[in-house]
Amino acid sequence: MTSAALRSRAWKLLELVTTPLLPSDYLDLVSPLRAGADLRGRIEAVHRETDDAATIVIRPGKGWRGHVAGQYVRIGVDVDGVRLWRAYSVTSPTSRTDGRITITVKAIPDGKVSNHLVRRMKPGTVIQLDQACGEFVLPKAKPAKVLYLTAGSGITPAMGMLRDTEFDDVVMVHSAPRKQDVIFRNDLHDLVADEKLRLVELHTDTDGMLDVTRLEELVPDWAERETWACGPAGLLDAAEEHWARHGVTERLHTERFRPTVVVAGEGGEVTFSTTGKTVAADGATPLLNVGEEAGVLMKSGCRMGICFGCVTPLRSGAVRDLRTGEITEGDTGVLIQTCVSAAAGPCDLER
Repeated sequence: MTSAALRSRAWKLLELVTTPLLPSDYLDLVSPLRAGADLRGRIEAVHRETDDAATIVIRPGKGWRGHVAGQYVRIGVDVDGVRLWRAYSVTSPTSRTDGRITITVKAIPDGKVSNHLVRRMKPGTVIQLDQACGEFVLPKAKPAKVLYLTAGSGITPAMGMLRDTEFDDVVMVHSAPRKQDVIFRNDLHDLVADEKLRLVELHTDTDGMLDVTRLEELVPDWAERETWACGPAGLLDAAEEHWARHGVTERLHTERFRPTVVVAGEGGEVTFSTTGKTVAADGATPLLNVGEEAGVLMKSGCRMGICFGCVTPLRSGAVRDLRTGEITEGDTGVLIQTCVSAAAGPCDLER
């Protein structure tokens, strides 16, 4: 008998012994970051940045493929027995040699995950991870002149870029309520002292909200710069209008953050965003059936939760696993099995 056949036979025997669990379930307890396991990360430290923001140091599992500066990563965190998914920018440089990454999180009012991460997260906790993604990144050819236009937690992807790439001419215009609310303030001023950054720091409590027309005085050559803007919707809307009015839209790159507040319940309105259909669903009918009855082309396979042929991105909202009762909240594309998941409130599927 070949060694492969022996291993297969031994694994089947283990499955008989460990039923209803699988041997891999026990391996997950012993070595959750091992190669071949679902991608996870271990929290190794939590560093306070401001009163309501913290940097989380994560050691990703063996399957982590790295990131590009400016990208974000989705994380799955168990809060009060519910698996919740959120997306946060990676704030560590790609050149970090210890295998760790960082995300920097600002606690938002009523934010279940952000408040948990900032105020309650303990080192040693294992979380779920997705691979890094996102198009808010630098081009391969380094721009001669760069402008970062940020506000609040919108500074996080920009900081990832600043830590990763040095520029000959880079300006940041950043606003926060007060100086003590500026995330990475010490790091930014260190860059200024090293002449690696020109910083325009505005405090909205005293200076008011940033009027993008002030860029004419703050950064006179703003229209010549490749600009990356991230922050509240109002700032980005104004920036897009301003750049368009001056005919330099191609030089503006934006990233929008969506604070997510989800109320889970029994059933809800299901939106299939790709096809534009919205239907009401109860809390017991699989989303696969809901989509098919609405005329949406749904992927499927075994229809029993085994083959993963029905896996679909959950763009937002909450779903319940009909086998376990576990609720998963989605943000920007966490994958769910539609054949064994039902609506647990309003939800949006990428179908």
